[in-house]
Amino acid sequence: MDYYYDEQEGYYDDQGYYDDQGGEEEESEEEEEEDGDEVQVITPPPLRVSPEAEAEGAAVDRIEERKRTETTSQAANAAPSSSSNGGKENEGEWNREDVDGLFCPICMEAWCSDGAHHPSCLPCGHLYGMSCIKKWFKKRRNSGKCPQCNKKCMLKDVRRIYASRVVVIDEESNKRIRSLEAQCDSLEKKNADWHRKEAEWHKREADLCQQLNQLKERERDLELALGNAETKSRIQAATGHDWQGLPAHKLGSNSGSVASLGFLLQEELRVDGARLFDVNDRRQLLVVAQRPNGIGVTDAITKISLISPHCQERISLPSNLKAVKDLHFSPDGGYVLLATLGKKLSILSTESNNMVLSYELPAAAWSCSWDLRCSYYMYAGLQNGMILAFDTRQTARPLESRKGLTYNPVHSVYPLSDAILSCGVRAILSASSVGLCKWNIGAAQLLPDLIPETEDQGVCISLGYCPTTDDIVTSYRPKVEVSNDPVVSQQCLTPNAMGPSVLGTHVLMNRRGGRFMKSGITYGNVPGIRLPKSVIFSMEENHCPMLASGDEATSDLVLQELPVLTVSQRLKCHHPIRDVKYASSIGTGMLNCLNGDYLRLFSRNLLY
Repeated sequence: MDYYYDEQEGYYDDQGYYDDQGGEEEESEEEEEEDGDEVQVITPPPLRVSPEAEAEGAAVDRIEERKRTETTSQAANAAPSSSSNGGKENEGEWNREDVDGLFCPICMEAWCSDGAHHPSCLPCGHLYGMSCIKKWFKKRRNSGKCPQCNKKCMLKDVRRIYASRVVVIDEESNKRIRSLEAQCDSLEKKNADWHRKEAEWHKREADLCQQLNQLKERERDLELALGNAETKSRIQAATGHDWQGLPAHKLGSNSGSVASLGFLLQEELRVDGARLFDVNDRRQLLVVAQRPNGIGVTDAITKISLISPHCQERISLPSNLKAVKDLHFSPDGGYVLLATLGKKLSILSTESNNMVLSYELPAAAWSCSWDLRCSYYMYAGLQNGMILAFDTRQTARPLESRKGLTYNPVHSVYPLSDAILSCGVRAILSASSVGLCKWNIGAAQLLPDLIPETEDQGVCISLGYCPTTDDIVTSYRPKVEVSNDPVVSQQCLTPNAMGPSVLGTHVLMNRRGGRFMKSGITYGNVPGIRLPKSVIFSMEENHCPMLASGDEATSDLVLQELPVLTVSQRLKCHHPIRDVKYASSIGTGMLNCLNGDYLRLFSRNLLY
């Protein structure tokens, strides 16, 4: 008779299904009970197995092979360890207890919440996957025992376990978990405490920085007061008079008058791209050099009337002139002298708005000036340190060309009040990064004289001169180390290593009898990169001259009395000061400054 095997029904023959629980099977079970734990395997008659059943048998063989491997691993783990860790298991080694309750012991696969591999329980309490335990009973139909404890059971005794996950509670692991959770809570509290302390430290650091800045400001104020006191006592001891040779009793009245003066903002005009300007008292006219941002936009000069409504007129400049570095009205106000980077010194007519004369220069022009006594004469300071003198009646070439002591650009040039000396010699004053130089145009001496006590103050960045009082104020910023390369003989005027504002000095000098005397020094915030502008003006005979300069840190226009250099007023501006000029014949006097794209006009006000 031929037998066949079906996964769902078991063994069957040609006439019907084979009974798994009858006949010889019961006798075999009784014999197994007598033999103890010995498992008796009954060989069925020769079968003709279908291909599906053959595949199923191969799967069952793999399950048995996995069970034998597990048994061998358990025996090896039970043996005493001879490692150097004192018999303890190595960390990271697989331990069955760690996965007990998570996987089926037969196939070592995870449980399924539903389907064929649903967790199921035998009467003895051991858990298996439903499909695995069915395969176990059907392959060993005569045994009817649990795969782990060999207790008798049948397929009908198997019960499904309805649980999302079945695990064995490990009390030691739970204690360890609770201990770790407590440690985490403690660390979180400590972390919060550290964050709170860090915030307190940051707040205290900010308070200390504020106190330090206040102390630094106080130190500067004390140094300024000390310097003013020393200057006053030195001049009084040397001359027997107070400032500018005035008796002490007369100075008191002057000081009271100065204290009663102030400037108020009168107008604010917007001029886009403004770089520098000049003002003419007679014509009540302003000219502003503009360099607007944008591609293809040319430089221009804008004329602005000081009379309300402040009409403006824009004059485009030829492209070959390039940027305007300096400009000045002629004494009568009919022309404007332009020094440009295009190696040109040009004269613009304020009547026709056209260029009436232009000179070719050997280098870019950085500064220019008209002669105070004769409007035919002009002067230009070049980028290579040269000074050129011109006569408008000679249009082909300069009248004189003089080389400087160095190749530093001449950023300021002024004719002195007694410009015409003996034999037609004219004296001019120039400033470059090395200090002040006096030139005698028309004399046999070709090189200029470096004025003492101006070369060791730092980098000279600005020069202010008042022809009516012969007061001179030069501004300096700290020097920056430069290369020792002999090819580079020029000190850097715009050091990139310095910030937008540095602590510099303002040195006051006065010219008496042809000699320059240093009479005061004060500190101030000066630009670390660009070249600032300043102006000295004298308002009336019974008032001291004033210095107007920009404070780079606060963007204020600072007014200081000369020669004491005390601050009399600060005019608030919102951007760094680019240029400043004073017009004396307009009303009671008008102070003008250019900051950003705005031209601010301050008028003098008497305060009683």
